[in-house]
Amino acid sequence: MTAPTGPPAPSAPAASGAVRVRWLGHATVVLDVDGVRLLTDPLLRGNAGLLRRRGEAPDATHWEGADAVLLSHLHHDHAELGSLRLLPGAPVLSAPANARWLRAHGVDGALGLPDHVWWPVPGSDVRVRLAPAVHADRPMPHRPNSAHGFLVDAPSGRVWFAGDTAPYAAMADLPALLGGPVDLALVPVGGWGPRLSGGHMDPSQAARVCALVGARAAVPVHWGTLHAPVSRRLPPGWMDRAGPAFAHAAARFAPRCRVHVLAPGEQAEVPGVAAAGGGASAGAAAPGGARAGSAAAGVGADAGSAAAPEGS
Repeated sequence: MTAPTGPPAPSAPAASGAVRVRWLGHATVVLDVDGVRLLTDPLLRGNAGLLRRRGEAPDATHWEGADAVLLSHLHHDHAELGSLRLLPGAPVLSAPANARWLRAHGVDGALGLPDHVWWPVPGSDVRVRLAPAVHADRPMPHRPNSAHGFLVDAPSGRVWFAGDTAPYAAMADLPALLGGPVDLALVPVGGWGPRLSGGHMDPSQAARVCALVGARAAVPVHWGTLHAPVSRRLPPGWMDRAGPAFAHAAARFAPRCRVHVLAPGEQAEVPGVAAAGGGASAGAAAPGGARAGSAAAGVGADAGSAAAPEGS
């Protein structure tokens, strides 16, 4: 994967009955569905603390106009305060402890969302709730450590944004919480170093959980974007591996789920509930799409890829 060059193409509204997804790098995704724009874990500036971004910061035309922000947790590569302050007026949904901390640090739109409560996006038929996540291996001393993913239920499609998480058996219950199959899964497949700490998924684990939840389509996130300042000493090419590795693993473990491997700034349109017709079909695409699938492969409760704490 290489960072795109040249001016970005303008966005158009997603087709009726579809979900449009644009990956902006790391865990930042723009979801356009049924007239609503949702933004996940916004990292909109050049860097995240000491971590460096490969390529340019996201173009503002790709993320402006967000109706709500879905903030999974407060690690610095997911809750970058400078980026959140670029979104005045947008509700920032997170766990209650996270929201209190955010409001105390100048993010006035932070809203605490209790477990099991659906939040309706004002003026729409789209609703959002927290999903469980297992991500407690690197607690922060000065920020709350509550971590979740999100479920998005809309007339045109159902989306699972996993946040940062290790696999856990109750992922199998997510379609029931959504009220139907997962049309699009946004799953983390890497980190900001070549080795992952606990509380993450490697590409193979991410493919297996896509099978577990029966995802019809998936976009790999949390890879290929950030690196530590010492990355010149690390194995060449490590930043480019996780996304294609996920597509390869998904072809084996989840062959009925279509995987879109995007470069930062690229987008894909995912057919939603009506187009799916209750079943998934095999698919393939390259940057902008690749193959993945179903088969209920077993998923353990541990991340299974622990080493030096490089990923976050």
